[in-house]
Parts: sequence; C-alpha cells; structure tokens
Amino acid sequence: MSRTALLYYEKLGLIEGRRADNGYRIYSETDVQRIKLIQQLHQGGLSLMECKMTLDSKLDRDLLANRLVKLDEEIASKQQSRHLLASLVSNEKPWHEMAIKNAPSAYMQWLNAQGFNAQEAIQIKWLSKAMTHHDQYMNDFNLIFDELLRWGPGSHNDTLKALSKVPNTPRTVLDIGCGKGASTCILAQNLDASITAIDTNKSALTFLSNEVMSLSKTATVYTICGSMEQLPFHNKTFDLIWSEGAAYIMGVEQALKSWKALLTANGVLVFSDLVFNTQSVSEEVATYWEQAYPDMQTLDTRRLQVSEAGYELVADFSLGGSAWNNYYQPLQQRINTLLPEMANSDALKCLIDEINFYNAHHEAYDYHMFIVVNTKRL
Repeated sequence: MSRTALLYYEKLGLIEGRRADNGYRIYSETDVQRIKLIQQLHQGGLSLMECKMTLDSKLDRDLLANRLVKLDEEIASKQQSRHLLASLVSNEKPWHEMAIKNAPSAYMQWLNAQGFNAQEAIQIKWLSKAMTHHDQYMNDFNLIFDELLRWGPGSHNDTLKALSKVPNTPRTVLDIGCGKGASTCILAQNLDASITAIDTNKSALTFLSNEVMSLSKTATVYTICGSMEQLPFHNKTFDLIWSEGAAYIMGVEQALKSWKALLTANGVLVFSDLVFNTQSVSEEVATYWEQAYPDMQTLDTRRLQVSEAGYELVADFSLGGSAWNNYYQPLQQRINTLLPEMANSDALKCLIDEINFYNAHHEAYDYHMFIVVNTKRL
C-alpha cells in the first residue's frame, strides 16, 4: 500500500500506527493482518467505514445481504458488457440489434465510419445483420426484391385514404424512402404539386422515373438518391412529407424529430409503421419482434410519441389484410420461383419465416397509417 493510503486508513481508525524515533510510521502484525481483511471486504463491495463496522462490531447480516444483491447486479452488468464486446469483436448479430434499439442514429454514423455507404449502412441496420454476412445476404435479398413493386405492406386505397385526410392543399411534397414509387405515383396523380422522392436504391429510382413518365398527372416529380438520415433540404421546405413503411429505418421517434424541421407551419407528415394491436402480446410474438424490430411499439405509445414530438394527430387507421396481401402474395410467388436454386439462402429463409409467422400471428400486429400536423415548437 502507498503511504497516503496507510495514513488515510489511520485517519478512519482502521489501523493504529505509531511514529518511531527516526520519523517512520510503525505498524504491528495485527495492523497488517487487519489491512488484508479490510482489502478483502472492500473488494466485496463494502465501503471502508462498513469494513470497520464489520470488523469492530457484531456482523450486520442485512448490510452484507444488500451488498451481495448489488454485487450480483454488477456482475450481471459486467457479463452483459462482456457479451456486447465479444459480439462487436466477432461482429455478431446481438451487437447490431442492441445498437439499433438503444442508439439508432449513432449506430448509423458508426456504420458509415466503418466504410459502408449510406445504402449499405441502412440495409445492415434495417436487417440487423452482422457485417460479415452482409454481402451474400444482400445479394440474395436484392435478387428477391428487384422484381417486386412493393417492399412492404401497402395499397392504392390506403394511400388515397390517407391523402384524403390531409387537411391542407400541399404544393411541395417529400416522399422519404419511396422505393419503386408505389405511393409516389398515386400522389403524383392526385396532387398538383412538386414532389421530391428520395431513396438510397438507384435502380428503384430509375424504375420510378420511368413509371412517372407514363402517368397522366399534373404534379412534377423529382428523384434524389440519398439517405433519410442526411436529407439535403432547407428547413420549412415542404407542406407534406410522406413515408410509407420507411420511418422505422432511422427510428420513428428520430424521424418525427428530424423531419419536423423540414415542414412548413402546419405542414403535414404522413407515415406508416408496424405496431402491436394490443397492450400485451404473447411471449412468442414479443420475442420475434424484439429481434426483427426492436423499437416496435403499441399503437397508444406511437400516438403518445407523436404528441410529444410536437404534432397534432389528425387521423390514424389500420392498413389491414389487403395491404399485407399486396406485399406477401407477390413475395411468396418470387420465393417459390427462386427456392430450387437458393434453398440454402439465409435471406430466403428469413422471408419464409416472416411470412409463416404473419400467417400464425397476424392478429397481434398490423401496419398503421398516421396523419399528423406540425403544430408545436419544441
């Protein structure tokens, strides 16, 4: 022990040293043994004064029991930390899932720092896949979805229904995460507005541009290849922001906060998100979505988050079965076509599991459309 520590122990009355004629401090064998006991108790989680009480008086079993509980909690926390670091070192899935849940925006920045471009980073985050398996998984994933119009649940009627509930007449519109433009084209046919559609997938934007050229419309549509995390627009630019099935990629709460600044006063945000239909779901459903979509919430929680983010909820409604059929039926056909040649594909297996899980548990969750107005300053 250092001289300072010994003097501090003396000050607390833990040991009793004496000064020799030559000025040095002298400690007895009892002091030495007492120090060893104190160090053991201190390592067990007791403060120095608690160590003194334990040695000088009757054993306080309640005190030790409380310290034991806290020590168990610390050990559990350390084990969790070790598991996290091990996942990061070996680049396993748990690290990605935990980071997405606890710090989605910082996680995106970290992926960018690892050398992944915006589209690759979003795909890794979206699918919660370890980067070591990213290339093959995404190659298979893109092969599956390149032939499909919809990359998530939705329908023509649901988009029109949501549009009919928009309380203003928008002149400037931003469609975030537009994909191949299923909703963009409907907006273009029903609005006299300037519409900007943004997505990270260049081939999807090319498909959208070709589709727009064949439409009978009054709107003007522009496409931008970019990330919803770094939107290249000035504040108060858009009367309407639209995002079907995409806000969850950056986290709904973060999307509500970030996109708010881009809206004009009383501008409208329309987004759809996957929510639990009830306050309590089965353990099987909760476990599945804890892995697939860690930030998935109940409908009431999403409504509360909308209000806390400074919006007024105009309307919300469930998309229902037809929206899911528009997504899963073409997807199932595509899977059936590719399965003979891709039987060992992890991407294909995940999608098959997803469809089977929906068929078994669809009453527990659904996509929900939210129409909200930018009304409050935060």
